Amino acid sequence: MSRARNTYLVLHGFQNHRPPGHWQHWLAGALAERGHEVRYPQLPEPDAPRLADWLAALEEHGKRPTGIRAEGEFVVLAHSLGVLLWLRAVAAGRAPEADRVLLVAPPSPQVTASIPEIAEFADGLDLDGVRTRLTVPTRLVYGDGDPYCPEGADLPYGIPLGLDLDHVPDGGHLNPDHGYGAWPSILEWSENPAVRVRGNQ
Repeated sequence: MSRARNTYLVLHGFQNHRPPGHWQHWLAGALAERGHEVRYPQLPEPDAPRLADWLAALEEHGKRPTGIRAEGEFVVLAHSLGVLLWLRAVAAGRAPEADRVLLVAPPSPQVTASIPEIAEFADGLDLDGVRTRLTVPTRLVYGDGDPYCPEGADLPYGIPLGLDLDHVPDGGHLNPDHGYGAWPSILEWSENPAVRVRGNQ
């Protein structure tokens, strides 16, 4: 009997047009090659995103699979501003029903608020509301030296929300600029949640 295939929802960040060199693009291809269903939508207006539009897109693409696909896990992987999108959806009670979630390199509330194009994603972010509604196993992966979260994402998000944490030394923003195109460790986690996510160094 074959193993049930999973469904993955991959959420990108600010100014991300799903470039082939990004680990999310690489991961989407690798998972599809293994027979999984992968949803990697281009979120609306990535250079000037509106929270309402991104929440609507999340609801559209976050519907749980039915039929034979429903036998596998529904897994969400979000990077950068996609993490704040997920947290805002959780706080509002609008997050899709997932089996597990991986949040990678979110920008800090202060940095997000300082960038006019994305400031509304941080404005009024209710971490107490997130913590109350966060019932899905959720892991936060973050790196040292992230210019978008210089204090380390464990401080504004991981510790207050009680998240499972994977720290990547010298990981930066965990994007192609910091050496994260192909990322074997995150592919391992995608199929086995017991795996700890490691860096590429």
